[in-house]
Amino acid sequence: MAHVYILECSDGSFYVGSTRHLDLRLQQHHAGRGSAYTRCRLPVRLVWSHEFEHVGAAFAFEKQVQNWGRAKRTALIEGRLEDLPALSRSRARRTE
Repeated sequence: MAHVYILECSDGSFYVGSTRHLDLRLQQHHAGRGSAYTRCRLPVRLVWSHEFEHVGAAFAFEKQVQNWGRAKRTALIEGRLEDLPALSRSRARRTE
């Protein structure tokens, strides 16, 4: 099993990561040993996570979400999955 997760940092930004051991990884982030990005934006809090059966699927979804804008990440966090297609950056560019 693997997890994709989103942390909200103290500056309001989001950090997207993946791991096989979510609890351990969260402890690392809270202790300032998680990533360079979160280390200087403590404290952080878990705002979303999803478990995947395969590590490859989790890693692929992590990379996908990392390319999303804030509005789309917020929709995911809030469970507004039906809004995700309309918030696509490529779709937004096509309608301009």
